[in-house]
Amino acid sequence: MSKNKNHKGLLKRIRISKTGLVRHRVAGHKHLRSGKGGKRLRQMRNDPYMSSADAKRLEKLLFRRLRGRTQPRASLRRSPSPEQRRAAAAAAETKTK
Repeated sequence: MSKNKNHKGLLKRIRISKTGLVRHRVAGHKHLRSGKGGKRLRQMRNDPYMSSADAKRLEKLLFRRLRGRTQPRASLRRSPSPEQRRAAAAAAETKTK
């Protein structure tokens, strides 16, 4: 059985952050800016992340689950800092002795 393929057009337009949020650009921001007001252009610059409801719609095109904004920060796995790595290595070393 063949694998499901991601939607290539969508992958060119979005980026998925490590926390599972979807970054995107607002439509109409690249060119013909002189006809748009300053307020409208400022609003297009704001918040490059997609809302959870919209990101949920993209899950079907990407064939994967996205976390979204409702996921608590505490549940995300973080890489340990260098100090934490040294402490863990020292604890492991004393445990083996």
